[in-house]
Amino acid sequence: MIDYLIVGCGLAGIAFGETASQHNKSILFFENNSQRSSKVAGGLYNPVILKRYSGVWRAQEQLDLLQSFYRNLEAKLNTRFNFKTPVYRKLFSVEEQNDWFLATDRVGLSPFLSSKLVSKKYKAIDSPYNFGEVLQSGYVDTDVLLSSYRNYLKENNLLQEDTFEYSAIGFKENHIQYKGIEARNIVFAEGYGMVGNPYFGQLPLKGTKGELLIIKAKDLDLDAIIKASVFVLPLGNDLYKVGATYSWEDKTNLPTEEGKKELLEKSKEVLQCDFEIVEHLAGIRPTVADRKPLVGTHPKYRNLHVLNGLGTRGVMIGPDMAKQLFESIEMEKPIDSSADIMRFKKIKW
Repeated sequence: MIDYLIVGCGLAGIAFGETASQHNKSILFFENNSQRSSKVAGGLYNPVILKRYSGVWRAQEQLDLLQSFYRNLEAKLNTRFNFKTPVYRKLFSVEEQNDWFLATDRVGLSPFLSSKLVSKKYKAIDSPYNFGEVLQSGYVDTDVLLSSYRNYLKENNLLQEDTFEYSAIGFKENHIQYKGIEARNIVFAEGYGMVGNPYFGQLPLKGTKGELLIIKAKDLDLDAIIKASVFVLPLGNDLYKVGATYSWEDKTNLPTEEGKKELLEKSKEVLQCDFEIVEHLAGIRPTVADRKPLVGTHPKYRNLHVLNGLGTRGVMIGPDMAKQLFESIEMEKPIDSSADIMRFKKIKW
């Protein structure tokens, strides 16, 4: 009997699968590649919301856990995808400099914001007011992570590339059956695909479309992630990830001309160099109105669980929420009330 069937092999599914594996639990993934949010994610982990200088929920706990989580996973896959890289917030005026200094003294932010401005000059970025440096930041190359992890699953016969059929679930006294497979639990980590799930689809998953560009800029030569009206993230070999847009109406995974135009205009506000577009990507982020994840166990079907709603910070939130869900299932530890699906009192299950 398998301990966990995991539906969805994006950032949430991988986080839970690895957490379970580390505790010697057996896993089997189902993935139909219908969702692209993990594949096209920026992959940035940053403990501060720089637009309004506020701390990210559970930031230090998440940062501490993600470093050990991804370090262990890199060793397992013999692949590097976690890159500790500073985030430099471009400052546009003396007033913004003052705002930065005020933020560095704020309770909860001082461990994450340097009180010394970065005066380093990049020939392709005009920065007369310098940069503010975010500490404990970096990025996960989500494309490398997903492809290497799925290759590992395939090599070990732990991945079924098929659409999961909810109607095929058979409920037994202490386990479930699915097309001849017996399992103790199912964890749904479907991203925006959860809207079609009959067991958890009533949860308030909104979905926010994001688009980004991969550009090639030979004269940029960045050694940090630049944050302004867009982020510019160095990938190596003169390649950079630039993003991102936010659309609450369009629920397709298709890149748009409007998205490209917006990204190009904002990029040219930051970059004073020529560049070419190598790739234009889009996906639907699994977002929730209260900006917190959706984690927990179905109140009627105790073998069914959900890990979703990681939004724009999947690489950072995922390991923490996977740990909480696993410990809730196996050890009956409570899930943080801000993330527990039971916070939505009015849902009729």
